[in-house]
Amino acid sequence: MKIRNQKDAEKNGLDMTSMIDIVFLLLIFFVMTFKIVEMEGDFSVRMPLAGGAASDPTDLPLKLRLRANEEGQLTGMSMNEIDLGTDFDKLRGNVVSMVGGNAPVAGDEGPELEIDTDYNLRYEYVIRAITAVSGYKDGDQVVKLIEKIKFAKPRR
Repeated sequence: MKIRNQKDAEKNGLDMTSMIDIVFLLLIFFVMTFKIVEMEGDFSVRMPLAGGAASDPTDLPLKLRLRANEEGQLTGMSMNEIDLGTDFDKLRGNVVSMVGGNAPVAGDEGPELEIDTDYNLRYEYVIRAITAVSGYKDGDQVVKLIEKIKFAKPRR
C-alpha cells in the first residue's frame, strides 16, 4: 500500500546559518571595540616643593632650559648651555650623544634631567621636550634615554 502524502526522506542536519551569524557578530563586536593604543610615556616626574631648597649640583648633570615669548610659544631651548633652537629632533640627538643611548644597568637609575621653563610656556612644548628626552622607538624596540625628570620653579 502506497501512502500518497509521504514526503521524501528529510535530511536531519544542523542549520549553520544562525551559528555563522553569531560568529560574525562577535567578530564585528571585538574588531569595533579593540583600541589600538600608541606607546605612552611612563614619566618619572618630580615637581618642585613649595619652599624648595636648591638641589645639589652633583646630583643633576643635565639641565634643559625652555624659553617662551609672551604668547607662550617656544622661542628657544638649551641643554647644559648648548643652544638647540626649537628643534626637538636636535634635542633628542643631543641627549643621545650625552647619554649614549644605552639603557641604565640594573641598580643604576641613569641620568636625571631638570627642566627649567618660563612661566607662560605652553604645556605642549613641555610634553614634546619630555617625549624627546625620555626615549624613542627603533623598529619594534623602545630605546630609553632619560627616565628621571624633575622640574625647576618656573621663571616669571
